[in-house]
Amino acid sequence: MSEQTMRVLTMVALLGSALVAGVFFAFSTFVMKGLGYLPAARGAEAMNAINVAAPTAGLMVAMFGTALVCLVLGTASFVRLGDDGAAYRVLGCALYMVTILVTIFYHVPRNDALAALDPASAEGMAYWKEYLVQWTTWNHVRTVAPLGAAALLAIALRKAG
Repeated sequence: MSEQTMRVLTMVALLGSALVAGVFFAFSTFVMKGLGYLPAARGAEAMNAINVAAPTAGLMVAMFGTALVCLVLGTASFVRLGDDGAAYRVLGCALYMVTILVTIFYHVPRNDALAALDPASAEGMAYWKEYLVQWTTWNHVRTVAPLGAAALLAIALRKAG
């Protein structure tokens, strides 16, 4: 892979990581807090609506397109670990993948569990209170991971010249 291609992929991964970090930052800093101000049933209903609306082409391309770029870039960089910036690219790409793993293995199952409950039931309201705190805590990880990835990828660009 040419240096120019590596540079372009690094920029794409950096921008995608930063964009995804921004989406999750919004949820961590005010969306979930706002939903928490609502009565439990309404908060859960609103979150269910968000979870239905969220998987748009734009978000999926940003999240999973960035993951695909990171897989290609991280693999190519690992093969070229001696090159300037390669270690930062590998670490940045690996850190971004934490975002995808947390989404798939933590958030999606909890979102599905929330959707399966009647938000107005005692069980639904109790689950919402637990969900709100735990989902947000793990969303902080989904915020910091791509932000850290973006920082590492920016360093890689600078190191590579």
